[in-house]
Amino acid sequence: MVSVIMATEEKQAGYGGRYAQGFQLYVKLSQEHKAILQCLDYVLTGEEFERIGAGKSHLHVLGVGSGAGEIDTHVLSVLHSSFPDVPIAVDVVEPSTELTEQFKALLATMPQLQKMPFAWHTMSCAEYQKKVQDDGETKQFDLIHMVQMLYYVDDYAGTIKFFHSLLKKDGKLLIVHEGANTGWDILWKTYRKELCSKTISDYLSAGDIKVHLKSLGLQYVERIIPNTLDITDCFVQGSEAGELLLDFMTEQDHFHRSLTPELRAGILDLLRNKCSTVKDGRVLFDCSLSCIVISACSVCL
Repeated sequence: MVSVIMATEEKQAGYGGRYAQGFQLYVKLSQEHKAILQCLDYVLTGEEFERIGAGKSHLHVLGVGSGAGEIDTHVLSVLHSSFPDVPIAVDVVEPSTELTEQFKALLATMPQLQKMPFAWHTMSCAEYQKKVQDDGETKQFDLIHMVQMLYYVDDYAGTIKFFHSLLKKDGKLLIVHEGANTGWDILWKTYRKELCSKTISDYLSAGDIKVHLKSLGLQYVERIIPNTLDITDCFVQGSEAGELLLDFMTEQDHFHRSLTPELRAGILDLLRNKCSTVKDGRVLFDCSLSCIVISACSVCL
């Protein structure tokens, strides 16, 4: 469910143990990062984004929940290629010290980005918001991106409204999140009570995010990122890969030990018959995403 393992707010996402193993297996099998990056290539080089750098003497980018920086560095590389003569400054909000160090190590391998000044904010999204408001900071950004991080905030509308308020004229807020009516959406809303009991206390999809955007009067465009995950091993008794995937997908520590037989049977039935399609005997889970680009201007309600 989460493409970048990240600890935010008071809720700490599991970074380690079986959760991390399951996450790595999920990323490998679903190729989610590849799907996201391909979409970002299309979006960031489109006509709408040309206005971000038009006539600008410099650009300022904010990554929220940047994790180990795989997405951030790609975004910055695309922007650098699109506006090679425009200096780019970067702010990063990421509460995990370990992931921040991995981000810095990744930067060290990318000479084209090393001249960019980085401001590191090792704090949660809520802490950053409080800091900005308490300090009365006026820093604004041409691009703010939030990839798979809204699960861990308590006030969805308030968080979106705050970061939208930090945009410059012609700036863009880019949100990548799990799509509406996908396998994730069906699974976690059907079993909301049973699954939303640990790191995530509630579940929202891109459909829910769009409801908040409309209530805030914000203009946006959406692009669907089709993607599937082969979960056939989840139905093979004794499969370690299947168990790891189930652990990650349901945020359990050993799916078959943690849940009752009735609950396990219900989840497996839902995964096969409601969340997936079967092709050539393989069960393909719908893990499509949504890329939502929000304009700095708002509409009148």
